[in-house]
Amino acid sequence: MSDLLAPTPPMGWSSWNGFGPHVNEELIKGIADAMVSSGMKDVGYTYVNIDDFWHGGRGEDGRLFPDPQRFPSGMKALADYIHARGLKFGIYSDAGPKTCGGRPASEGYEELDAQTFAEWGVDYLKYDYCYAPEDRGSAERLYRKMSEALKATGRPIVFSICEWGQRRPWLWGRQVGGQLWRTTGDIADSWSDWPSRQGYALLGIDRIGFDLQRGLEAYAGPGGWNDPDMLVVGLRGKGFIPGPGCTDTEYRTHFSLWCLLAAPLIASCDLRHMDPATRDILTNREVIALNQDPLGRQGYWVGPAEVWVKPLAGGELGVGLFNRGNERATVTAHWSNLEISGRYHVRDLWQHADLGVFEGKFSAEVAPHDCVILRLTPETAR
Repeated sequence: MSDLLAPTPPMGWSSWNGFGPHVNEELIKGIADAMVSSGMKDVGYTYVNIDDFWHGGRGEDGRLFPDPQRFPSGMKALADYIHARGLKFGIYSDAGPKTCGGRPASEGYEELDAQTFAEWGVDYLKYDYCYAPEDRGSAERLYRKMSEALKATGRPIVFSICEWGQRRPWLWGRQVGGQLWRTTGDIADSWSDWPSRQGYALLGIDRIGFDLQRGLEAYAGPGGWNDPDMLVVGLRGKGFIPGPGCTDTEYRTHFSLWCLLAAPLIASCDLRHMDPATRDILTNREVIALNQDPLGRQGYWVGPAEVWVKPLAGGELGVGLFNRGNERATVTAHWSNLEISGRYHVRDLWQHADLGVFEGKFSAEVAPHDCVILRLTPETAR
C-alpha cells in the first residue's frame, strides 16, 4: 500500500471563511458531528481544520497551548473526538514569528511545534506566511524546515503551503515537502472581485478559477495539488470573509470548476445549518468523482469559450462547458480540441442523466454564470 500523502485532493472543512477568529471547542465538535450526519463524510470529506486564533500562547517550556476558555478540554481531546467519528484533525500555524492574526507562530520552534501537533493527533497543517521574508529562497527554506520537522515526528501530517502564490510555489512546493500549495490570494464570497476589510481586492470565483489557474496543470498530480483557496459554497454573504454571496448557480459553477481543477475541496460554510441546495452541491458524488479520480490529472482550458477538460482513468474525460457572461450562450466541446475521436457516451453530472452517444462535438445552451458538467466514456468501453 502506498504511503503517499494526499494521493487525491484533500477534502474537508476549515473554520476561516465562515467563522474567522470565532473558533471554539463546541463549534468544532458540532462541525465534526454535522460532517457525519449530513452525508459529507460518506462522499469523501475527511478533514476538520481549525484556522487562526485557536492559540492561548507558549508555556515556559516553549510549547504552544490552546486558548483555555475556547478549548477547555485541550487539543488532544478534541482530536480524539474527531477521530472517533472517522474523521481527521487539522490545525494552523505560520512560518513567521506570529500568525496573520498576531498569535504565536512557528519560526524558530518548528521541531517543537511539529512534535506538539503530532502528540495532539494532528493530521493536517495549514502553514501561512504572514510576517515572513518576502523572497522565494526564504520561503523555500522555511517551508522545508517545517516539512522536515513534521516528517521527523513519524506521524503522517498533510502539509498545506499557504504563501498565496506570490513566490510561485507550484514550482517548488512538492520539492520542499508540501502536499498542496496556494496558487492565489484569498477568495471572496463573490462571483467578481470584492474589497477586503484592509482595502485590497479579494478574488472572485470568476477570476480566481478561470483566469489564474490556466497553465498550472503541469504541476499537479498525486501527492501534490494546486490550491486556488477554499470553497465558499453556502456562505451566502453571511460568513466571516467579505462578499455579497453568490447564487446557487454560481456556487454550483464554483464547485464544478474546483472539481475539474483537481483542487482541494475544503468547505467553509456552517455544516450544522446547511440549506438543501448547499448540501446538494457539496455532496454530488458524480462531480466529486472527477475531483477524486485516481489518475490525478488537473483539468485545463481547451476553448473555444470556456471549455475545460480533465482526463480520467480508463480513457474517460470530465468536460465542463461554462458561461462566464451575462447572457445565455451555446457552448460547444469539439472532439478535436479534446484530442479524442470516435463515439462517446455523454452523461450530465448535475442532471444525473445519460444524454446519448455523440461523435465529433457536443453542444449545450448554458445560462449566465452556469455550467454543464459532463462525463465522456468511449463507446468501446461499455
